[in-house]
Amino acid sequence: MRQWVLSVPFPLRFLFASQPTVMGKSLGIVYRAIATHLTHKAGFTPTTAKTGAVTLIQRFGGALNLNIHFHMLFLDGVYIDSNRGSRTRFRRVKAPTSDELTQLTHSIAQRIARYLERQGLLERDVEDAWLTSPAGGEEDEAAIHHLLGSSITYRIAVGPQQGRKVFTLQTLPDCRPDFRRPQTGNTAGFSLHAGVAAQAHERDKLERLCRYIARPAVSNQRLSLTRNGQIRYRLKTPYSDGTTHVLFEPLDFISRLVSLIPRPRVNLTRFHGVFAPNSKHRGLIIPSKPGQGKTLPETQKTSLLERHTAMTWARRLKRVFDIDIESCSKCGGAVKIIASIENPAVIRKILAHLDQQPTSAASRLLPEGRAPPTTALFV
Repeated sequence: MRQWVLSVPFPLRFLFASQPTVMGKSLGIVYRAIATHLTHKAGFTPTTAKTGAVTLIQRFGGALNLNIHFHMLFLDGVYIDSNRGSRTRFRRVKAPTSDELTQLTHSIAQRIARYLERQGLLERDVEDAWLTSPAGGEEDEAAIHHLLGSSITYRIAVGPQQGRKVFTLQTLPDCRPDFRRPQTGNTAGFSLHAGVAAQAHERDKLERLCRYIARPAVSNQRLSLTRNGQIRYRLKTPYSDGTTHVLFEPLDFISRLVSLIPRPRVNLTRFHGVFAPNSKHRGLIIPSKPGQGKTLPETQKTSLLERHTAMTWARRLKRVFDIDIESCSKCGGAVKIIASIENPAVIRKILAHLDQQPTSAASRLLPEGRAPPTTALFV
């Protein structure tokens, strides 16, 4: 798996935040461009080879600013259908070069621009191009647009300092030269990075990468309160100018959090290609439970299940939320899961019955817990 990160110019960040449908269509353009690049690089065509990706749409930057960008976990190759049964082969491709990333970034920028122009959201003349402003709506929409624009441009949205740049704390910048040459393509405000990859056997690295791109917007460890009541947020990586912290007034901090909240019914996790739920190739890719795709032969299914065992929902609950339901909270012994009740009517009936249960007399007679007596009082 390889991580592809696409950042877009400031005007597109505002457009994607205010119009999620346009963001979804643009994400489809980005996926098709990268998928076509991988397929052609492997020596095949989109009709003879398939790839897949999982996209997590991040809405935040390091300074709690609104920064919509795409983190895409792409298969580092393509799957080839042999057309003789249900067996597939995986053909890996080499990492993209800087020239390939630059050309791909230029292609993505041109395709998104043509889509926006067809939708009437982009106007051009001989020398320049600009996005058309959204139609004036209700007062609430205008207020939301004001918060979004202020968050994108690092400006204070509310209060007596409205319109000014966010207050920052700086130190001396690092003067040492950076000898790293990141795999990045840059064109007209678009930036495409593809320098992080995990091999098939590096499951721990892949999990760390997934946890990183699925992290929440605010880190409590880097959040603190100053003596004068301001909110201080430490940057994970200092900026090139030496900026290490940003400072917010409490009201402006709340406005920043408001701008990071997505619109209702907007999914921030998207599945593409062979990973899509309705893909006919999904059953040949996932390690177990082929689902709606083609069914695997018994011999192949057994070998896959022996090598990959699907994680139970109890283990996933512990892994994600650190809630262990398979261990007793009192004695620490193992707890056996008898059944999983999923019928809402049955669940409501059980909970209503538990609410009507009176407290037992034995539990009412138990004394309240207290600390052991201090021995110094009896000396």
